[in-house]
Amino acid sequence: MANHKSALKRIRANEKKRLLNRYQHKSTRTMIRKLRETTDREAAFSLYKTVSSMLDKLAKRNIIHRNKAANNKSKLAKYVNGLAVAAA
Repeated sequence: MANHKSALKRIRANEKKRLLNRYQHKSTRTMIRKLRETTDREAAFSLYKTVSSMLDKLAKRNIIHRNKAANNKSKLAKYVNGLAVAAA
């Protein structure tokens, strides 16, 4: 157990941050799943913008690695562009 006031405060702060990071990460994964299930082209384009932004924010805050964010965005862009071709 921590012996210093500052160490106890750090423990509390870390727990708060961990929960917030977990919430944001889970929300992003849910949105990615939602995008993957979308077959409507227009909805997919608007959802892709949102998901892309969320992934960038996670990468910026080091919740996920920047390469993971880039890989996810690339795969999702491929999927959304594939919808555009299939609908045309």
